[in-house]
Amino acid sequence: MKIAPDTFNVAVGSAEPIYRQLFDGVRRRISAGQFRTGDEMPSVRELAQVLAVNPMTVSKAFSMLETAGILQRRRGLTMVIAPARTHRVEDAAVLLRPSLRRAAREARELGLAREQALQLFNDVLDEPGSET
Repeated sequence: MKIAPDTFNVAVGSAEPIYRQLFDGVRRRISAGQFRTGDEMPSVRELAQVLAVNPMTVSKAFSMLETAGILQRRRGLTMVIAPARTHRVEDAAVLLRPSLRRAAREARELGLAREQALQLFNDVLDEPGSET
């Protein structure tokens, strides 16, 4: 299956570099079973165009994914998700922890009470469309 380039999201205004967002996003989607072994990635040029980012940014993310054994290069073709035995996909909770740390830090900076922050998190989880 070819992965559509519009399935990728980046937050341009985020403090986290775009290449890192792409790297983590692919790992999360593999962990969730949305991307599977053999799925074809979009080309660097195609993904960069859809996301309106520099192709070198996408290339850096893809190279990091290849080094980690998550993507597999094929001469003259787009990269594919490598067989699961070549990479270790972390537990979903491990992948979510850095985002939650950032959210917790922001909640503290904003002076939100623990209960208020937890309620807000629950509300966001229940919002329509929050599963994407």
